[in-house]
Amino acid sequence: MATAGGSERFVDTNVLLAACDESRPTHEACQALFAAGLAGEASLYASGQIFREFLVVATRPIESNGLGMDPADALGNLDEFSRCIHLLDDTGAVSRRLRELTRQHKLRGKRIHDANLVATMLENGMSKLVTDNPGDFETFPEIAILPPAS
Repeated sequence: MATAGGSERFVDTNVLLAACDESRPTHEACQALFAAGLAGEASLYASGQIFREFLVVATRPIESNGLGMDPADALGNLDEFSRCIHLLDDTGAVSRRLRELTRQHKLRGKRIHDANLVATMLENGMSKLVTDNPGDFETFPEIAILPPAS
């Protein structure tokens, strides 16, 4: 279990994608974040959901808003990310917290994916989320939203 600390950050899927896509404005900042993780300057966390979402978008065709990667290349990138990202489990406690957040914030549809990330963070004592999509998480005052360059 993670413990709340100054350098611990949960990373959103879009941060992994930006690190692999030179055309994204935060590409360099995302690469620097992972370099800091490899150097032990930052403790980076994610969940299986993040890795699944990365594989979905990375291997989806470019014309369908994906990166168009070959699955072997996408898996190779995940292997590299795994060198500096600690995976948090999706437990029964996370599921209970997800239900609480869904009820509390009256969430619907794909917003529940975001709530599951927040539930994973909270159940693991984390409060800092690095994302390129801060608007997706403004509903959750329990966490601090950070840009990749933070």
